[in-house]
Amino acid sequence: MKLFSAGLIAGLAIFATGCGNDAEKRPQGTLISISAQGEASQVPDIANISAGVVTEADESQAAMQANAEQMEKVMRAIKKAGIDEKDVQTSGISLNPRYDYQPNRERKIIAYQARNSVSITVRKLDDLSKVIDALTAEGANQIHGPSFSIDDPEPLLTEAREKALKMAQVRADAYAEALGTKVRRIVSISEGSHGGMPRPMVMRAEGAMAKDSASTPVAPGETSVSVNVELVFELAK
Repeated sequence: MKLFSAGLIAGLAIFATGCGNDAEKRPQGTLISISAQGEASQVPDIANISAGVVTEADESQAAMQANAEQMEKVMRAIKKAGIDEKDVQTSGISLNPRYDYQPNRERKIIAYQARNSVSITVRKLDDLSKVIDALTAEGANQIHGPSFSIDDPEPLLTEAREKALKMAQVRADAYAEALGTKVRRIVSISEGSHGGMPRPMVMRAEGAMAKDSASTPVAPGETSVSVNVELVFELAK
């Protein structure tokens, strides 16, 4: 019985200590939720373009054959431009009939149109204009893009996150001062979605044109990312 009593007393002591810690963790003052957004920008370092070949012939096989031959030249131009194989991916191949539509007459196939396109990632933006010009010179008659992005956005996201946290702290301090209290601690932090957004720069476009008027002008501009945070602060006297 003595051993049992001693163990029971020790257990109650530990339970009481645990309850005391939980009580300390529970908010004692007023809780306030603050939302803030931080944004950071930099010049993008990669670009994505789509390049392809469209051919047309009376017969479907002839259209595909002509397309394959022309696309081979485009692929060689991509390799010659120094684009790594991992940065080139086929994005679409199609063959469609082209019809002659006449009123009150049954539609008739007059030709076949073949398409083949690839998605290309250019990691040296200084070479982007040369790459585009090389593709068109070798038979690419369909080009879309470019879309610019940041290869490793984490450092930029960290900068945006720090700005958001500082903004939230400033707002919390302002509320506390207005209410005659102080910020005791941060109860919780949550982060929302973030994404990249292009920001054009006209000066860069002008610079590209002046550098080589014969080459396709390209303006990378800037890409910005944003981080949304929501913090719950505890205010106390």
